[in-house]
Amino acid sequence: MTHRFILEPYKGVASRHTCPKCKQKRCFSRYTDTGNVITFSEYVGRCDHEQKCGYHFTPKDYFGQNPDKKEHLQEPTYVASKNYAPPPPASYIDETLVERSMTHYNENKLFQFLSSQFGEDESLRLIEQYRVGTANYWQGSTVFWQTDAQGRVRTGKIMLYNPATGRRIKEPHNHITWVHSIIHKEGYNLKQCFFGEHLLPKDSTKPIAIVESEKSALIACYYLPQYLWIASGGKNGCFRDENLNVLKGRNVVLFPDLGATDDWSARISTMERMGIAVKLFDYLEKNATPEQRKSGFDIADFLLEMKQPQAILQSMITKNPALKLLIKELDLVLVEEPDKPISKVKRRSMKL
Repeated sequence: MTHRFILEPYKGVASRHTCPKCKQKRCFSRYTDTGNVITFSEYVGRCDHEQKCGYHFTPKDYFGQNPDKKEHLQEPTYVASKNYAPPPPASYIDETLVERSMTHYNENKLFQFLSSQFGEDESLRLIEQYRVGTANYWQGSTVFWQTDAQGRVRTGKIMLYNPATGRRIKEPHNHITWVHSIIHKEGYNLKQCFFGEHLLPKDSTKPIAIVESEKSALIACYYLPQYLWIASGGKNGCFRDENLNVLKGRNVVLFPDLGATDDWSARISTMERMGIAVKLFDYLEKNATPEQRKSGFDIADFLLEMKQPQAILQSMITKNPALKLLIKELDLVLVEEPDKPISKVKRRSMKL
């Protein structure tokens, strides 16, 4: 039997790599696609030290975390119309599972980061608005439920974040997986939708802003509430006609990550053809520093950098909760003063 995905054959020391878990050199074999279609991430493979380390991240694990990659395994085939069978309907996650996840936010690493930036009350409002839950797959991990415009949950993306930086944990492997893969529901037919799509019917007047990252949608929503923020879930995510139908007749602004501007610009003609009024926000691409490009900044990263005084105050509140009570008691508000590195706190009743 010939396997499609195999461990890279030994061709000298250059074909053996450093294990992402035990960090030993020249003991890690990566998986390759004999069909030359899929390029796996560097952590997909097996460590030779089966007893001492035992690290083995298979192609099945990879496709479980990246279902969109699996779609590239083969081109769709077409049969004669008389034999045509309509595609099966989308599968959905039980609402009770979603509801059970929407708690224990004090353990949620992403919620901890958002609270350090915006405070617990605002962070909880955002989390509940976007239906973000807490998962126990990894301690303190976050589950972003993909809820469509009809309120049906397509799946949930589980990720683990660093509570201090807000960055995803990628060592010793990329901490990302999917609820539909974990529950092993037989015959599950995944059809993804935009994260935050359930908010679209609730406000038909706001322009829609699309970002890649679910976390970025939350952050941008806090700073720029004049837009209705949704996330594609990746550079190539949710840009098929079946996904874009929900945007027909709406005004849309695309906010691609640095390095993805050309790819997203190529989507505009298709979206316009479907009756979507779309614009591209390319200011970041034109003005980013080399350091920001290297880090793969998006609109949320820029907003967080611009709003540091607020984040500093929230950090102080986290360390000293009594400060929050003091601010509330004295009715104080944070005021930006461009000539000073840290903003003052003044009474709301004063002229600003």
